[in-house]
Amino acid sequence: MLRRLALRDFVIVKALDVELDAGFTVLTGETGAGKSILVDALQLALGSRGDAGVVREGAARAEITAEFDVPAGLAAWLEEAGFATGDDGRLLLRRTIDAQGKSRAWVNGSAATVAQLREAADHLVDIHGQHAWQSLTRPPAVRGLLDAYAGVDTAPLAAAWSRWKAAADALARAQTKQADLSRERERLAWQVGEVDKLAPAAGEWEDLNAEHQRLSNAQSLIDAAQGALDAVNDGEQNAESLTGRALDALQAVAEYDPRLAAVVDVLHGAQAQLQDAAHTLSSYLHHTELEPERLQQVDERMSAWMSLARRYRRPPAELAVLLAEWKAELAALDAAADLDALEREAAAAKAAFDTQARSVSAARRQAAPKLASAVTQAMQQLGMAGGRFEVSLVKQDAPQSFGLESAELLVAGHAGSTPRPMAKVASGGELSRIALAIAVTTSQLANDEQAAGTLIFDEIDAGVGGAVAETVGRLMKQLGRDRQVMAVTHLPQVAACADHHFVVAKLARDGSTVSEIHAASGEARVGEIARMLGGERLSGTSLAHAQEMLAVGAEMAGTARARKRP
Repeated sequence: MLRRLALRDFVIVKALDVELDAGFTVLTGETGAGKSILVDALQLALGSRGDAGVVREGAARAEITAEFDVPAGLAAWLEEAGFATGDDGRLLLRRTIDAQGKSRAWVNGSAATVAQLREAADHLVDIHGQHAWQSLTRPPAVRGLLDAYAGVDTAPLAAAWSRWKAAADALARAQTKQADLSRERERLAWQVGEVDKLAPAAGEWEDLNAEHQRLSNAQSLIDAAQGALDAVNDGEQNAESLTGRALDALQAVAEYDPRLAAVVDVLHGAQAQLQDAAHTLSSYLHHTELEPERLQQVDERMSAWMSLARRYRRPPAELAVLLAEWKAELAALDAAADLDALEREAAAAKAAFDTQARSVSAARRQAAPKLASAVTQAMQQLGMAGGRFEVSLVKQDAPQSFGLESAELLVAGHAGSTPRPMAKVASGGELSRIALAIAVTTSQLANDEQAAGTLIFDEIDAGVGGAVAETVGRLMKQLGRDRQVMAVTHLPQVAACADHHFVVAKLARDGSTVSEIHAASGEARVGEIARMLGGERLSGTSLAHAQEMLAVGAEMAGTARARKRP
C-alpha cells in the first residue's frame, strides 16, 4: 500500500507531501489543476521514462519520494538485490531528475537502477489510465491481459521458442554452407595435424630456450664452477683458509677491545657461507656434464618450432595457444557439419516448444470464457445491459514466440447483436466503461500475493455519467475493501463514494503558477462535491445535493463494514 508521496520542484508543484490511507481515495479539482501530475510523479518513482521537462522552471532538479508497505511478494527480491528494509516494514523509493535530464534512483537509501524501480513497480501499483481501452485493441496487450488472468508465465515459452529458432537456424546454415564447411574443415584439420606433430605445450617455448642456453654453454659453466671452487677451498691461499687466518689473528686479541667482536662475528659468518658455497659448487660439478645428444635434440625441436611459427606468422611462444584455438574451431566445424546431430537438436527443441505451447494454449482456453463471463457481468452494472464480452483465440498460421494463437476482444454493446472487434463497435464512452469493467474484473480476481497492493484509476471514468457514474463509484469502493484504490475523477458521484478525498488546486504565487493539494472533509468536502455538480457558483440546491450524495456514500461504507464483520 502507498503510504506517502512527496514531490519537490516537479512540473508546477514546488513542494507537496501527501499521507495516504487504505480504502478508496479520490483526487478532484478543476481541469488543469494538476490532478494527473501526482500520477505522473508516482510513475516516475516507479521507473517510467523522464526528462528535464519535469523539472519546475527555475529549479535545479525534481525529486519524487514514494513510501510503501513492503508486499510479501517483493520481500525476497529486495533481500536478493541488497535493499534492506527497516523494522517498520516500509519500502522507500526515491528518484531525482536534474535540469540536464540526468536521472538517479534509490531504493531504501541504496543506489538503484531505473530498471530495478520498474521491477518493484509490478508488485506495488497497477495504474489504469483514461485511454486504457486503446491498448485493448492491440494483440500483445490482449494476450498479456489473458495470460495474467490465467496465471500463465510465458517466459519458459519464449525461451523454448528462442532455443528452437537458434537450432533451426544452425541447421539451415549448415545445410546451405555444407561445401564451404567441408573445405574449411579440411584446411583446419591439415593445419592441426601439422602442428600436432610437434605437440607444443603451454610455456614450453620458454623452457626450451632456457635449456638450450644451458646446454650450449655447458663447458663454460663447468670451467667457471671449477675455478670458483678452487678459489674457495683449494690450495694454501684459498678464501676459506684466508678467512681462518684472519679469525685466528683477531680472536687472540678480541678480548682487549669489544669493538673487534663484531668483526669476528662477520668473519665467522663469511667462513660458514664459504663452506656452503664450496659444498654447492662441488655438488653442481658432480651433477653437471656435457650433453651433446640432448643439445642436438633441443636444437632440432626449436628449429621445427621456429619453422611452424614462421609458416603461420605467429610468435613461437603463441604456437601452443594457436593449436588450441584451431582444435576448438575444428570441433565447432565438426558439430556444424554433423547434419544428423543438428536435425536431432532442432527436432528436440521443436518438441520442447510444442510442449510449452500446448500447456499455455490449454490455460488460455480455460481462462478465456471465465474472463469473458466476469467482464460481461460487470458490463451489466455499467449501463450496458444485455451487452456481451468475448475473448476470441485465433490460431496462428505458424507458431510464434508467444504461442500458437493470438487473442482478440469482441464486444456486443446490446442484446441480440453479434460480438465484433471492440474498437469497431463501441463508442468512446462504451470503450471507457468496458476498460473499467476489465480493470475491476482483473483486479478483483488477481492472485493476492502477486497482485499490486495499490490500484490507481486516472480519469478512466471519462464519458460516464448519471446512474452509471454511481455504479462506477460503488465498484471502486468495493475494490477499496481489500486493496488501496485511488482515482482521479471529474464525477461527483464517484467522489462522494470515497473514504478519503483530496482536492488539487492551481494557484498564482510570486509571479508563477503552482499546484497544491489538501484533504477535504466536512463543509469543504460538501463544497467540492457541489462545485463538481454545478460549477463555481454554489447554490443551496447543489449543496443539498452534495450532502445527500455524501450521506449515501457514508451509508455504503457502513453497509460494507457490516458485511465484513464475521
